[in-house]
Amino acid sequence: MGEKRKLYEALVDGATEGLTDKALQEYVIGRCPKASGKKIVRAAITALQDPHLKDRNILDTICTLAIKHRLDGFQANEAPSARDSWPAPFSRGADKEAQGANPA
Repeated sequence: MGEKRKLYEALVDGATEGLTDKALQEYVIGRCPKASGKKIVRAAITALQDPHLKDRNILDTICTLAIKHRLDGFQANEAPSARDSWPAPFSRGADKEAQGANPA
């Protein structure tokens, strides 16, 4: 819990100072060099759940950083699966069995 707490504090402190995007990310990594994208996202979720944080700008900044880290993880680390190559259901032709069963 200690590392997540440090990341949480770094996120809130940086966002409170007005840092956004890359500047906030560099600030957090500067304070917590072992921070990975996954850990930053978890700390951001903790910050978003904190009932004491009520400033919308700070919450928006933290949420934006978490979303960017989450999307970067999808784009960089994950290869497309076989399911990604499936056609959309409405673009497939009718099954042969369904065509011959009852042509009404």
